[in-house]
Amino acid sequence: MAESQAEVSGSARELAREVLIHGPISRAELGRRLGLSPASLTRLSKPFLDRGWFIEASETLQGATGRPAKPLDVQVDSRRFVGVKVTGESAFGVITDLRAGALGQGERSLDGHEVDAVVDSVVDLVARLRDGDGDAVEVSGLGVSIGGNVADQRVVTRAPFLGWRDVALADRLERELGIPVTVENDVTALTTAEQWFGAVRGRPAFAVVTIGAGVGYGLVMHDRVVTTADSGLGLGGHLPLDPNGPLCIDGHRGCSTAMLSIPSISLQLGIALGREVDYDEVLRLAEEGNPLAVSVTAAAGRALGRMMATIANIAMVDTIVLSGEGVGLWNLIGDLARAALAEDRDPDATPVEIHVDDAGFVSWARGAAAVAIQAALGRLRLPA
Repeated sequence: MAESQAEVSGSARELAREVLIHGPISRAELGRRLGLSPASLTRLSKPFLDRGWFIEASETLQGATGRPAKPLDVQVDSRRFVGVKVTGESAFGVITDLRAGALGQGERSLDGHEVDAVVDSVVDLVARLRDGDGDAVEVSGLGVSIGGNVADQRVVTRAPFLGWRDVALADRLERELGIPVTVENDVTALTTAEQWFGAVRGRPAFAVVTIGAGVGYGLVMHDRVVTTADSGLGLGGHLPLDPNGPLCIDGHRGCSTAMLSIPSISLQLGIALGREVDYDEVLRLAEEGNPLAVSVTAAAGRALGRMMATIANIAMVDTIVLSGEGVGLWNLIGDLARAALAEDRDPDATPVEIHVDDAGFVSWARGAAAVAIQAALGRLRLPA
């Protein structure tokens, strides 16, 4: 009996996931995707309808008989979630609906990198987002995304930018907030958001490349975000791209971190100019035609194109989402990157479609909310 209950619960969660991503969606299409009979769909969807997670959309005519059909969709305003992206300087958060649509946002500076300081900042930010204009709303879950390795969506096993090892962050936040908390690597969370709610929503296969403080890589295959025990180690950040490029902090010459990260690009131009520059100045000088800035950003553009080509060739995807706080670079080097990508592809290969997500930290925070929503679906206990 226990096995039957587990199987039913898994089917119910898959049903909720399909409706969340693809809704409004007909029962016939759901049955085809999930291999379920009409009777099973009716039985599995009823608890979601009764609890207000699902609604039946407007009737449409189905087939030659003109039989009315009521597609299933999620009741987007039935739940509220908070997503928080933690950086080395601050916690940026959004409060969202059931499809991770941002309804409000906020930011709280970190008072330090100690666990207590970060927890206090996140708790304060969640309170601000929950209270809004003074009318506190019920929050069904919190998602926190962090640049590091995370075990079981609970424990931050390694976060170099915070100096953390083996921090039970979900436990700490749940004690403070009294709501379920899910912790995830930031690129994995962002990839989930792009899959569920982004411009490539519903596509069964695509890659995500992020450029910012570091360089990240996420992958969706067969309609699933690919994760392993090493997903949070930033392995995509050391892909060799230019044998003549600068060294990264780990000593890799011309790797993706050395060529594309904000700190490295700023440092390269700073050395050439003999003074410190920030990333915004790099982009501004390159746009103005400063030859040194143009040289640095052009090299980055060619490296980005090569990275995208490598991903497309090896993972066999033809869609890539470019995101992160460094995507302003694309406006300067997009053509160069596309040309470099094409050079490293077979001329008969499917052209690679590139989507640029320039929403900044909002996208990262929505990704954190997305994994909280996903976890909430996983916690549901529905009758057989």
